[in-house]
Amino acid sequence: MSNPPYSVKWIGSEDPTLINDERFAPAGVLAPKSKADFAFVLHSLSYLSAKGRAAIVCFPGIFYRGGAEQKIRKYLVENNYVESIISLAPNLFYGTSIAVNILVLSKHKTDNKTQFIDASKLFKQQTNTNELTPTDIEEIINSFDTKDDKEYFAKSIDNTKIAENDYNLSVSSYVEVEDTREKIDIKELNSELKTTVGKIDKLRKEIDAVIAEIEG
Repeated sequence: MSNPPYSVKWIGSEDPTLINDERFAPAGVLAPKSKADFAFVLHSLSYLSAKGRAAIVCFPGIFYRGGAEQKIRKYLVENNYVESIISLAPNLFYGTSIAVNILVLSKHKTDNKTQFIDASKLFKQQTNTNELTPTDIEEIINSFDTKDDKEYFAKSIDNTKIAENDYNLSVSSYVEVEDTREKIDIKELNSELKTTVGKIDKLRKEIDAVIAEIEG
């Protein structure tokens, strides 16, 4: 498990020997000098055994930005290392209020799919920070374990589909967000408007009759 700093600077390509480092060489590209996030990810991946698994707290931007980060995502997807990406609610961690993601890497996957979990609605609001309840954690873990699709919450996507989407690994690209807006029945609304207009017309006629009687 790892919670590295988000988008910190590192030496990157200024050190020509790093591209030959066994941690970074397989990806064929280094993380950007201004954003070391994927350097931490590849570092963790390099230490996994054949049965290893890593859970890394990540800044969401690394899952959809282009350039070197896109190339590293391509490497991770094509080698089937990405097991799950879990988006969490904002303000869960001390020191940052952003909504972070958990990237789960694995070297022993049995399928060629990547799971996406949108847990951004699971939290209990506290005075200073939000909090995941035991029930919230259980729901996330159960979904991770079963890999079952659940509407508006979890979906497993074939890696070929991710490739077609330019290796975008943003959870919102694959898990539909539930529309919680009130649904309006247009026919019923029109009927209510027609009835209301009729009542207004009737009332107006009654008022005109009263006025005419007073004036007469």
